[in-house]
Amino acid sequence: MKILALETSAKAVSAAVSEDGRILAAGYQDTGLTHSRTLMPIVEGILRNAGLTVKDMDAIAAAVGPGSFTGIRIGVSAAKGLAFAAEKPCVPVSALAAMARNAAFAGGLIVCAMDARQKQIYNALFSVRDNGSLERLTPDRAVSLADLAEELADDSRPKTIAGDGAKLCLDALNAAGISRCRIAPPHLVMQNAVSVALEAEEIAKNGGLVSAQELVPVYLRPPQALTLRERQKLDASN
Repeated sequence: MKILALETSAKAVSAAVSEDGRILAAGYQDTGLTHSRTLMPIVEGILRNAGLTVKDMDAIAAAVGPGSFTGIRIGVSAAKGLAFAAEKPCVPVSALAAMARNAAFAGGLIVCAMDARQKQIYNALFSVRDNGSLERLTPDRAVSLADLAEELADDSRPKTIAGDGAKLCLDALNAAGISRCRIAPPHLVMQNAVSVALEAEEIAKNGGLVSAQELVPVYLRPPQALTLRERQKLDASN
């Protein structure tokens, strides 16, 4: 199965093509330019260099959240557009589950951390099994750094932190006296479409394909730019 994966949940932007666990092509950029400007040139470049087209893909995957509201919208919209045009299914991927794959080699506990501002992080916890696979321990969530530290207070396992909020999280855990914490290596700490592609392959094998219409962003908090009326409607729907 060939999958084109997009990752736009944070400051960096990336795209990758995988086939049955092998990465065929990948592109990554973290220069501060907007995703709307950089994403499609990366996609076009990796496909061209690999001698592939969107029609050659079996599915289009996107990191659907949590993360930057604008970034997620751009990535999901791009994936939907590509899938609609090529008549391909989509794979929704948790940005946190994908990033956990980056640090699975370390064993112990994987702490995924994306900066959510307001002294919070978007977070999920994963345990690494003896065979190297990941066991999800929590849902994707927005959690305060203080609450996370309290949750991990009695956990003696080595803890590897991944994500753009890793340094913020490490400082908070160290200040709370949480032991055995470290940040993933520099080339693995950030969100990347390579891990989105590999996570998407597993999701697809387990029947997780959706239509382009069904691919939607996953927001754990309402955008700060919502009007009072929009917030009231959102609260009423919940």
